[in-house]
Amino acid sequence: MSKIEDLADRVERLLLRHEEIKRTNALLEQQLAAVTQERDSLRSRLHAARSRIDALLERLPADKVAGTAEHGDSAP
Repeated sequence: MSKIEDLADRVERLLLRHEEIKRTNALLEQQLAAVTQERDSLRSRLHAARSRIDALLERLPADKVAGTAEHGDSAP
């Protein structure tokens, strides 16, 4: 093959590789968006659960909360 044909082959391979990388990048961006959305949803659920736990703790008598915290057990 001539140098021009070799160069044309290399350019063609580079273009194909570039397209492949662009497709891979697009898939990775989609996966990242999905994982980010899931993370945000889990953070929101965690915040809501913490708020519910805090509200339940405030409803407990003060001596029970202090006793549980001192002894580290959850039994009344």
